[in-house]
Amino acid sequence: MAVASGAALEALRSSIRGEVIDGEDLRYDEARAVFNGMIDKRPAVIVRCPDVADVRSALAYGRSEGLDIAIRGGAHNAAGLGSVDNGLVIDLSPMKWTRVDPETQTVTVGGGCTLGDVDHATHTFGLAVPVGILSTTGISGLTLGGGVGHLTRRYGLAVDNLLAVDVVLADGSLVHASADEHEDLFWALRGGGGNFGIATAFTFRAHKQATVIAGPMLWPIEQTADVLRFYRDFMAAAPDDVNGFFALLTVPPGPPFPEELHSKPMCGIVWCCTNGADEANAALAPARALAPALDGVSELPFPALQSAFDPLYPPGLQTYWRGTFIAELSDDAIATHAEYASKLPTPLSTMHLYPTDGAASRIGKHDTAWSYREAKWAQVILGADPDPAQAEALRSWTVGYYDAVTPFAATGGGGYINFLGEGNDDRVRNSYRDNYDRLVDAKRKYDPENVFHVNWNIEPTE
Repeated sequence: MAVASGAALEALRSSIRGEVIDGEDLRYDEARAVFNGMIDKRPAVIVRCPDVADVRSALAYGRSEGLDIAIRGGAHNAAGLGSVDNGLVIDLSPMKWTRVDPETQTVTVGGGCTLGDVDHATHTFGLAVPVGILSTTGISGLTLGGGVGHLTRRYGLAVDNLLAVDVVLADGSLVHASADEHEDLFWALRGGGGNFGIATAFTFRAHKQATVIAGPMLWPIEQTADVLRFYRDFMAAAPDDVNGFFALLTVPPGPPFPEELHSKPMCGIVWCCTNGADEANAALAPARALAPALDGVSELPFPALQSAFDPLYPPGLQTYWRGTFIAELSDDAIATHAEYASKLPTPLSTMHLYPTDGAASRIGKHDTAWSYREAKWAQVILGADPDPAQAEALRSWTVGYYDAVTPFAATGGGGYINFLGEGNDDRVRNSYRDNYDRLVDAKRKYDPENVFHVNWNIEPTE
């Protein structure tokens, strides 16, 4: 690990309101930890920034010292891109503030907020923002990569509801990017990841959605092929108000799950319906006709759905991810999924298919950096377990599964940038397809020296 010291570091300590943590600090190991327990990076210095002034000071320090710079929001990135060995971590987690305008149905949030922070702020006004599925996820990384979640079919991706972003650029200047200001930067930020600057605030359009009809339906793992075929056909005809992500899982051994299902491998669909109870129950009647072993669908406050899976995936788990886009689920693809369903390596390992059609599919593929508007699903394969001894088994199952379904992926060979894991660097260009050159243009303009390269990098020299 590089040792951070000298007059420049002392000047930084004395000039900011936040915390400066190096390897000699007793808080260092806690401060360097990210969500994925497989990641064990050792930065030279971590700066926790409560405001834009501190972000600018930390960035100037990192540049003057020639350090690689990583930006951390919620620290959920699967590949650990919120940290860097021997470099500087600019940690935005203290920037947890929100401002809701119920009149215009908008919310502005600090770059360190989690999805739970956003849900808490908006729900009191009966509003919701389309974001992800775990409330512990950071709003920054999720949004900059696209933002798929329970409300995608009804209201679009997070980037489709993004109205403005405050960004500290590589030269330290602060700009406001929107449809009317720095339009090229605003376009690039909607799916282009952390390549263009440090996003310190986001303004979103919110929607009237206090409650949802939501929850899981589960079937025995042996029915995976039958349930997937039903799911494929059902979702193709489902109205935008009906969202459901398909999952392979092992039932947790505790409430609210009945004891007879504890620790059993199963397949399931986690529903989220944004219409009324009568309409939702009528829409879900065909799924209930398949006689699920568990029907956990009920009316819930939207934040309750968003946080329902948080206890299953706490920080520190060993996790290994791979992801891709799916345009169609052929019978051959379904047979492959059924094969790997029988090989779940640990109780927390899973596969999810998140719908990306509906409202999200009606945005033009060149309107934002997110290119795969024709895809029906974003797939993630996740190997997870608390035991480091399981790391190789997690990798082996995840990579084997990913390789087996790759022939059935959407054309282009790319994936949802937030689901790319270790070893996917060569897929960055493919993830943006014919939007890539426009992203390079934005990179050349806003970060010509590639200061922000600890990410799925878009190089300005290509």
